Amino acid sequence: MNLLGDLLLLLGCAIIAIGGLGLLRMPDVYNRLQAGTKAATLGALSVLLGIGLHHPDWWAKLLVIAGFILFTNPVGSSTIARAARHSGIAPWQADEKAE
Repeated sequence: MNLLGDLLLLLGCAIIAIGGLGLLRMPDVYNRLQAGTKAATLGALSVLLGIGLHHPDWWAKLLVIAGFILFTNPVGSSTIARAARHSGIAPWQADEKAE
């Protein structure tokens, strides 16, 4: 169980790090929100699962935290995207001449 927990912790950290690179790489706020939200949600859940395998008596608390993350990350992302849209920020479009 410790090896599986360690692997899940490493996987979660790697997913979060790749999501951070996605935030730097993406061209506009909408793409950055998508990359950041998906990576943060999946990475955090992997980390929580890894912690749960290391500390089985913490499962109840970890499930509450996971539920909070699963509900608040998409809502927060949608709220930021909606605010960006109301502010007049247009979605990025690829330039056809550049391709």
